[in-house]
Amino acid sequence: MTYLKTYLRDRVKAVGIFVLFSLIFFCVFALYRLPLGAVLYPVGLCGVLGIVCLVLDVRRAQDKHRRLEQLSQLSAAVMGDFPTPVSQDDRDYQHIIRLLRQEQAQREAEMQGRYGDMVDYYTVWAHQIKTPIASMRLTLQSQDSPTARQLLEELQRIEQYVEMVLAFLRLDSDSTDYLFREYDLDDMVRGAVRKFSTQFIRRRIALHYEPTGLRVLTDEKWLSFVVEQVLSNALKYTPDGGEVWVELEGPVTLCIRDNGMGIAPEDLPRIFEKGYTGYNGRSDKKASGLGLYLCRRICANLGHTISAQSTLGQGTTIRICLEREQRWVE
Repeated sequence: MTYLKTYLRDRVKAVGIFVLFSLIFFCVFALYRLPLGAVLYPVGLCGVLGIVCLVLDVRRAQDKHRRLEQLSQLSAAVMGDFPTPVSQDDRDYQHIIRLLRQEQAQREAEMQGRYGDMVDYYTVWAHQIKTPIASMRLTLQSQDSPTARQLLEELQRIEQYVEMVLAFLRLDSDSTDYLFREYDLDDMVRGAVRKFSTQFIRRRIALHYEPTGLRVLTDEKWLSFVVEQVLSNALKYTPDGGEVWVELEGPVTLCIRDNGMGIAPEDLPRIFEKGYTGYNGRSDKKASGLGLYLCRRICANLGHTISAQSTLGQGTTIRICLEREQRWVE
């Protein structure tokens, strides 16, 4: 009924013209004192034929409308099989749509090419910069001094930023290197702790860690990145002499908490958004707002979940639920 009202409203002009012409015939026949039946009969006949044609046209227009609604649900790349044009306007509009689709496809191909070039460049850059980083690490490791240890920590932070760049590039790549197997969670946690061991020692931050004894179906490299990123944030926002806990909460939830500065209540719902730094990040001046965003994206790809709980001035707790649905892995 709604479509019929719309249809009649669109064609009210044609109906009005038919009524106007009929009135003209009535007036002319009346002025010349001709029998009005001579005009009533053809007008009635034309009206009946018009109603029949109207019903057929309504069905045709409704089918066309339904087909266009189905096409509107498709993306421009697969949109096709337009309804058969019945007027020059239909042909013109379909021609314009085809030209726009061709232009869109051409622009998408150009943008994809530029994006591919950018990804290739930054991937090569990230791998090349690892060579001077490794060289500097070897040089600093041969010098046992407070300055050398501090420089090693800064170098480790540079390595972490490089890994973030690689992770960011790989997330939106057409090809992935996920390898799902059962891994020992403790091996990943110990690897992350060893990576930041110098910071724990220098800043006298106590680590409370009990082996979990858990084996989890995941990708070791990507989950290790998440654990390292969360542990790095815990160290970053925990003052010297503070404490960090790494423990298993529930059957399959890895919990990493600290007694640092915490997160403001208004910032907590947005900490996993891309580029969002919050009050702590703005105070730190070095936060990129990408670390937790990458953790959330990676956990989603792995079938895990990550959540945060925090009290300002008391600390933050990050929970990584490692339970995942069984999926077919190619």
